[in-house]
Amino acid sequence: MELFTIGFPVAMTLQNLSYCLIGVSLGMIVGVIPGIGSMMAITLLLPMTFYLDPVTALVMLGGVYYGAEYGGSTSSILLNLPGTDSNAITCLDGYPMAQQGKAGVALLIRTVASFFGGSIGILLLMWLSPFFVTVALSFAAAEYFAAILFALVASATISQGSPLKGLAMVVVGLLLGTIGTDIYTGANRFTFGQTALFDGIGVIVLAMGLFGVTEVVGSIGNKYPSSQTGRVTMRSMVPGREDARRLPGPLLRGSGIGCLIGTLPGTGPLVATLMSYAVEKRVSRTPERFGKGAVEGVAGPESANNAGVQTAFIPTLSLGIPGSATMAIILGALMIHGITPGPQLIAKHPELFWGLVASFWIGNLMLLVLNIPLIGIWVRLLQIPYRFLFPVILVLICVGAFASQNSVFDVWSVLVIGIGGFVLRWYGFEAAPLLVGFVLGPMLEENFRRAMLLARGDFLWLLQRPVAGTILAVTALMLAWAAVSALRRWRRQAAAPG
Repeated sequence: MELFTIGFPVAMTLQNLSYCLIGVSLGMIVGVIPGIGSMMAITLLLPMTFYLDPVTALVMLGGVYYGAEYGGSTSSILLNLPGTDSNAITCLDGYPMAQQGKAGVALLIRTVASFFGGSIGILLLMWLSPFFVTVALSFAAAEYFAAILFALVASATISQGSPLKGLAMVVVGLLLGTIGTDIYTGANRFTFGQTALFDGIGVIVLAMGLFGVTEVVGSIGNKYPSSQTGRVTMRSMVPGREDARRLPGPLLRGSGIGCLIGTLPGTGPLVATLMSYAVEKRVSRTPERFGKGAVEGVAGPESANNAGVQTAFIPTLSLGIPGSATMAIILGALMIHGITPGPQLIAKHPELFWGLVASFWIGNLMLLVLNIPLIGIWVRLLQIPYRFLFPVILVLICVGAFASQNSVFDVWSVLVIGIGGFVLRWYGFEAAPLLVGFVLGPMLEENFRRAMLLARGDFLWLLQRPVAGTILAVTALMLAWAAVSALRRWRRQAAAPG
């Protein structure tokens, strides 16, 4: 009821509507440009909000955040180049769909999935905030460690090859994630004296190298026909009957995963998209389609992404704990305006909370209306000859890498990672598990060390906690199942004639 009596009257003022439109539009454009991302856009716009009403400022910054997640998958689908780190997994099936002449279908599925996931996330923000906050608060270091370990093992299933290769890439990602300064001891690990590595390797640098440079290097000398010709009509964007039949399940599962992960402080939508993709591949009866243009590989992660973005506001507003790294900047904006996030925010500032929720509905509708007509324009990018497109992609990668921290070292890092990714791909190793290990590795280490401090070094203490013990048991079963599957596959190959 408060949404209609307080929220929409606040959100529907001319000033808030205008800044909502500005926010989602800027976010969508920023998301399409690889390497910039919502965090940098919000950081650059933050000084502008000092002179705005707190509600208006939050409406615009929120619009930039979820608008960038909408736009980030555009370059993932069309160029195999993630606009934001959480859109990296969309490259795996979105780009193959574009190469098959189904770019319009992929972008429409992306738009619908983003709107659906965002809508589910907003509903939870409205109705189930107390329940999800309670769940998030019940997770201590042991439970976080167990959940992250489960996600790492599950991520090996993302790999198109053998589970062993997938696990090997996860380990490589874990090792890359240890580069930088140890937050507990202050010691520099694997920096080789390079001051630029004291803060570690950036996620966007790794993603652009693995998915952008690797694709360009692997495509040198190849001649690609245009994957989409002529005018893109609404009819050509509509998925076929078989593709449409596969969509409801991924939309629901992805939204559920995004909502659960989004409420956990500090996790962010990237973890949700990775877990969603792993789940979709696991439950599919034809997992071999993934990585070759499966619509579930686009619908699931994209719905999880935007559901996670919306529900990240739950711990941020209710607990004062940022739900993601970008949320930390929005949290700072609130404090600058003299508003303290926490359990009393809704009671003390109902116009801010409900006005923000109402603006989410309006902003998501704006993005839905804006994105569908723009699909034809985005698809026209595929008509650019690849001999012109690839140099432009490399320039965008280098500009994005440099802009992230104004570091030339990051540019060289992207190029080196890209070449390394090409070598790994040549030998049948997939990049996605490496990205998972890199992102979750530092979180795994931090929570494990914290849990061991609480347990005084007793690992069995983790198994004695009901939630953590259950998750670890499921993880062990998953490893056993993967080992049995690999053994059966090896026996079938050994028994095959010739």
